[in-house]
Amino acid sequence: MERASSVATLVSAIGCGLVAGVLLAFSISVLPGLATLPVPDAIAAMQRFNTAILNPMFLGLFFGTAVSCTLAAILAVSTGRGSPLLVVSGAVLYVVGCVAITMALNVPLNDALAGVDPGSPAGDQVWRNFADKWTVWNNVRTIAATAACVALIVGQGRSTLG
Repeated sequence: MERASSVATLVSAIGCGLVAGVLLAFSISVLPGLATLPVPDAIAAMQRFNTAILNPMFLGLFFGTAVSCTLAAILAVSTGRGSPLLVVSGAVLYVVGCVAITMALNVPLNDALAGVDPGSPAGDQVWRNFADKWTVWNNVRTIAATAACVALIVGQGRSTLG
């Protein structure tokens, strides 16, 4: 059981780190790059990005990390291995700060953008609403996934350090 706890926490930390990297890439390169394009081109490009990211590899990583975080938290509490408080905190940071925010805030913005004609007058307004809000929430998700990774690593290390 302790080995399973260790593996689940390690897998969770790696998943959180990878997801944080994907989200960070959007914040530091994709969105600033799109901001240099005419609005219809930016909309069309983001529509394609949003379609492309819905693939088995990313979805498996994104939701699989939520599953492994939940398992790691349950096992940390049940075994007392490492620092259960840190492992549970890492799991909550990822599940709430990344997955829940994605589903409640970023996905509806993506859906609104998907439903607009890039060259239409409505497209311009949807884009302005999208770009500002989506970027803010993406930054929150990036911070949450990064903090989750750190909490899981430190929480895992507590058993070997102390």
